[in-house]
Amino acid sequence: MLSKFSRICLTLTALALAGPACAALGGVVGAAALPAQSSTQARVAPRPVAPSSYTTHEVTTPAGTVVRQFAAADGRVFAVTWSGPAMPDLRQLLGTHFGDFTDTRDSSPRSHARRNLENADLVVQSGGRMRAFSGRAYLPSKLPTGVLIDELR
Repeated sequence: MLSKFSRICLTLTALALAGPACAALGGVVGAAALPAQSSTQARVAPRPVAPSSYTTHEVTTPAGTVVRQFAAADGRVFAVTWSGPAMPDLRQLLGTHFGDFTDTRDSSPRSHARRNLENADLVVQSGGRMRAFSGRAYLPSKLPTGVLIDELR
């Protein structure tokens, strides 16, 4: 039988690990969980942003990378940003758009650390160096009215 202290600790641990499920780019928040390398170790914190045209879901991966997902009022993720010491799993962040990102051949010279894609349906800007990676991906057609992509950090 568990002591009262043990039950309280288990309850607090469960509450700390619970959080809103984040979705991949273009997905609906709450429909599919986005494990940030290890969902049991990641911290998720929703932050509503005025004027409620979108909400922000922030995940810190075990490696210390902060991933922010921006969801429109209908719950669809229209943008994702990341910044930190390790690259996040872009397959998870981009979801169904990952194939578009990997299939596109960028004609501009790039290093292993920089990769860009810009078309009418998807924009991905990724770069960095060891312990300092950052980037963003967004769906231009899904940006809520009045939201400027440069505001999203």
